[in-house]
Amino acid sequence: MVGRSSFGDRKGVRIAVVGDGGTGKSTLIAAMASESFPDSVPPVLPPTRLPHNLYPDSVPITLIDTPSSLEKQGARNEELKIADAVVVTYACDEPVTFDRLGTYWLIELQRLEVKAPVVVVGCKMDLRDEDQVVSLESLTSYLMQQFREIVTCVECSAATLYQVPEVFYFAQKAVLHPVGPLFDYERHAFTDRCVRALRRIFVLCDNDMDGALNDEELNEFQVKCFNEGLQPTEVARVKALVEQNVPEGVNSLGLTFPGFTYVHNIFLKKGRTETFWAVLRKFGYDNDLKLRDDFLPVPSKQASDQSVELTSEAVEFLNGIFRLLDTDKDRSLRPSEVDKLFNTAPESPWNDAPYKDAAEKTDMGYIPLNGFLSQWALMTLLDPPHSLANLVYIGYSGNPASALRLTRKRSVDRKKQKTERSVFQCYVFGSKNAGKSALLHSLLGRPFSSNYTPTKVEQYAANVVELIGGTKKTLILCEIPEDGVLKLLSNQDCLAACDVAVFVYDSSDEYSWKKSRDLLEKVVRHGELTGYRVPCLLIAAKDDLNPYPRAVIDSVKVTQELGIEAPIHVSMKSGDSSNVYNKIVNAAEHPHLSIPETEIARKRKQNQQLLHHSLIFALVGAVVTVVGLKVSRARSVKKNFSA
Repeated sequence: MVGRSSFGDRKGVRIAVVGDGGTGKSTLIAAMASESFPDSVPPVLPPTRLPHNLYPDSVPITLIDTPSSLEKQGARNEELKIADAVVVTYACDEPVTFDRLGTYWLIELQRLEVKAPVVVVGCKMDLRDEDQVVSLESLTSYLMQQFREIVTCVECSAATLYQVPEVFYFAQKAVLHPVGPLFDYERHAFTDRCVRALRRIFVLCDNDMDGALNDEELNEFQVKCFNEGLQPTEVARVKALVEQNVPEGVNSLGLTFPGFTYVHNIFLKKGRTETFWAVLRKFGYDNDLKLRDDFLPVPSKQASDQSVELTSEAVEFLNGIFRLLDTDKDRSLRPSEVDKLFNTAPESPWNDAPYKDAAEKTDMGYIPLNGFLSQWALMTLLDPPHSLANLVYIGYSGNPASALRLTRKRSVDRKKQKTERSVFQCYVFGSKNAGKSALLHSLLGRPFSSNYTPTKVEQYAANVVELIGGTKKTLILCEIPEDGVLKLLSNQDCLAACDVAVFVYDSSDEYSWKKSRDLLEKVVRHGELTGYRVPCLLIAAKDDLNPYPRAVIDSVKVTQELGIEAPIHVSMKSGDSSNVYNKIVNAAEHPHLSIPETEIARKRKQNQQLLHHSLIFALVGAVVTVVGLKVSRARSVKKNFSA
């Protein structure tokens, strides 16, 4: 399997050349540009652009000469920070300049946090004392072990033009076809992401899903990646080589996954990273071994109060994937089964916040279908590109553009007094220890715990809520820490993605009630100022405790003044949720109701109505006047005519 890759999406490669003064930096660049040894060069050359067709990838290269003096160190450092690759030079006839690589230059690159690949280049090879010749490998092996950013070492001579083109070819190649994402030198094995990418490619090419690539599938793979087929003798030769070195790499059906990875390992051993990357890029991967943006047609929001949801086609695909993974038919997935699902993705997306522990699980830690679908709904709401990418990683074979849909603006939903959304996001406000986390845990079916741990960052809980009539909606609760409210409200569009805001207070605690009322006022005021007015509900938690009398009276009064539903009393400890999740979803499904209206807003509306009525009266008056004038004129004309 052979071929040449392309990297047409990159506009150019910028290579900075650094090193001690007199090591031959400027002469190396001048010799490369003119293909001849220059008689003299200035101390520092201006940026030098090489022809784009100089190397097979046809990507333009710009060489940046840098000063060695301390007084111009700032300018040099700025160039290093924006370089795609760095060439560090030493003089082959001056051993002290080689020693300076490890004691100064490479340490300086690390200090500047330069992430670009490094090529170590020995210049003036023709001037080296023949009695002091040592192999390049023995000279540089320790250096490469100490500084992992070094991708290769090479020696050259500008005077004879020996290996001068190779210097910048290796530097360009390190940028366009990097080894780092593919191979872990410490483990002497492919990186985890590389293995996962190869597994996905293997699965996609295994059309008959028998766990092996037969001759026809191998040929299709070759044509897809390199636009040329394989002769039967070539296929036989590849399989014979694999079987000789990796017996489990071939079986009666064809090339297995271990054999597939071995073939790609050969590419690396032979230094043909461009061939390896040709395969990866044909299947959509970027240098981070993630799918490129052009492979992910995510619908673009036209307004902040729109959101993205999975289409019915994508949900049906996920239902099928769940059934396929649920081999023991217990209607839940074990952690190992979830890991297997994502073994063709760069990593499992649900191992970290905000997705970890955000969905329903059984007592054994297994995830049921509702929890599985809710987790995908949450990921789609919070990070649509990430969700779409993972759908593709796990095998979504439909058009990626058909997997996600853009919802109607929430402001339009409120005007039309209905919504077509199937996923609702609810912000949960309240004081510390008011019962917010218990509300989230109960949605996920978790037992009540009296242990209190204050929430310091936003927490999510997502689950399916079944309504009367069997309709199912996904409810996502986002707990806002008390200390994080001001930061949240500092963002003008913070309520744009909110379908319902609930305010939880400990019904037995005076401070908790007052804080909840204060938060309600802040959110309502913010909504009126920004135009993102959302339905609001009050939740009186810990209803099993003796109530704070004033809270009972005040809460009813506040809801009446704002024109919203009376407080919902719940006790998660006693298992009395008062159907609170259905009530939240109901408020989201009727977005024009439960929207608080302050006295100021009410007066503003009245003034607008008065102004509107005044304009109507004025318009009617004007029409009457015009009609009267026309009648008067008509009578006058008639009178004159009669005379």
